[in-house]
Amino acid sequence: MKRSFVLMLMLLLSITGCGQDAQKAAEETPAPATETPAVEAPATPAGFTISITQIVEHPALNAMQDGFKDKLAELGVQATYNVHIAQGDMAINEQIASQIKGEAPNLVLAITTPSVIAVAQKIQDIPIVFTGVTDPVAAKVVASLEAPGGNVTGMTDMSPVDQQVSLIREFLPEIKTLGVIYNSGETNSVVLVDILKQECAKYGIELREATIDNSAGVTQAAQSLVGKVQAVYVPVDNTVVSALESAVKVCTESKLPLFTADTDSVARGAVAALAIDYYKMGLQTGEIAKRVLDGAAPTTMPVESIKDLSLHVNKPAAEAMGVEIPVAVQDRADKVIY
Repeated sequence: MKRSFVLMLMLLLSITGCGQDAQKAAEETPAPATETPAVEAPATPAGFTISITQIVEHPALNAMQDGFKDKLAELGVQATYNVHIAQGDMAINEQIASQIKGEAPNLVLAITTPSVIAVAQKIQDIPIVFTGVTDPVAAKVVASLEAPGGNVTGMTDMSPVDQQVSLIREFLPEIKTLGVIYNSGETNSVVLVDILKQECAKYGIELREATIDNSAGVTQAAQSLVGKVQAVYVPVDNTVVSALESAVKVCTESKLPLFTADTDSVARGAVAALAIDYYKMGLQTGEIAKRVLDGAAPTTMPVESIKDLSLHVNKPAAEAMGVEIPVAVQDRADKVIY
């Protein structure tokens, strides 16, 4: 009996000792370290958050956005997109920039010049990638194309105005007067029209300008050129392109050939365009964004551009506007609309 009591006592002491050792080990084991989020706001387990700002909806801009998303998906990037469209309203454009700042995304995609100007002025601690911006240096969002500086980089869509004027001259070899419709409030359009003046001067072509403040003025601007010019040119102007059908209607009724600086407008009724493929630009912009999301610094990433151009022609539009498509132009066109 006494022996049994001693054995039980020894067993109890052994169990108590093990418990104390385990408690002591637990107290001495350090808690797992908690990682401090990086300044760039790393992705959550659900993926990255990307805020998109776009001044207005029209096919060329939508194509850039689609290409951007498609490329990131192809590269395996999981992302949630906050898409904001300003509908051509500059006040709303500014409000969107403030809203995006509050969203604190991993990256901002700014489509067009007005959009990137607004976000670049309000956001300095989040990477901004732009696309469809004609002259980012003139817009004061980068210091130079080679070394942007700051938190902004992206792609320029500077139009090949010299080649576009040459294309118009192929259609109309004797052209002496050309009209242009644009929004004088868009920095990109002002830059392009200045270049257009220089190119027209080389060939003795008089350039007549019709400026607008908003898309509602496109019809009146087009009408103001009727009887004064032999053709009309629309640059990469977001305001005019968003209401292109108004210009197409006037030019069709007046037998006035309409040429544009984006290929998507050809399917909407323009005669021809030699321009950038904006979907491809979106794809390339997606590649830039992937590098930024992987940790590359925009400040040292040169602004990129697309060298390959696409030529689209619209035969029914040409016939309706009283001009023939030269055989040489049709033969080299990337797309012919019948």
